[in-house]
Amino acid sequence: MSNTNHKLVFITFLFSNLLLLLGCESNFKEIQKINYSEFTPSGEADDFNLKYTDSGRIKSILISPKMLDYSNVEFPFTEFPKGIDVTLYDAKGKKTFVVADYALSFKGTDVIDLRGHVKISTETGQFLETEQLYFDQKNEWFFTQKKFKFTDPKGVSFGEGIDFSKDFKIVNSQKIKGEVDQSE
Repeated sequence: MSNTNHKLVFITFLFSNLLLLLGCESNFKEIQKINYSEFTPSGEADDFNLKYTDSGRIKSILISPKMLDYSNVEFPFTEFPKGIDVTLYDAKGKKTFVVADYALSFKGTDVIDLRGHVKISTETGQFLETEQLYFDQKNEWFFTQKKFKFTDPKGVSFGEGIDFSKDFKIVNSQKIKGEVDQSE
C-alpha cells in the first residue's frame, strides 16, 4: 500500500471514530434526560384566600398573591413566593396579624417558615419585626434565632433569639437589649 493510501485509511478511521464519539455524546445526553425530573408544583393558585375554621369558628385567614403546592415531592411543602398576610384568632376572637415577604409551609411538621420583613402584631399593641420567624401551628408558638425588634406598651427591646405564644402572653428572649417597664 502506498503512503497516500495509508493516509486515506488513517483519515477515514479517524473520521469514523470521531462520528462514533459524537454519537455517543448525543446518546449520553438523552440518557441524562431520562433520569432528570423537573421540580414543578402539583398545584398553583393566584390571589389565594383561605379561611380555616374549627367547630364553626374561624381560627385563621391566610391571604397570598401566589401559592405553589409541592405535595408531589418526597418532603411535601407549600410555597408562598410573593408573601403572605395572615390573621390568627384566639378562642375569644382576639386577632394576631402576621405579614411576611415569603413563606414555606412544611406538610407533616406543621411548621411555617416566614422570611423577609416579617412583622407580627396584636390588637393590644405588641409588635415584632425580624427577617425570619418560624410558626409551630400545632403548639401555636413562634420562634427565631435571628435579630428582632419587639415593641409593646411597656417599651422597646432588641435582641437575637426569641420565642413566644401567638398572643404574646408568654415571651422568652435571648441576648436582649432595651428598656422594659416591669412595674406592673
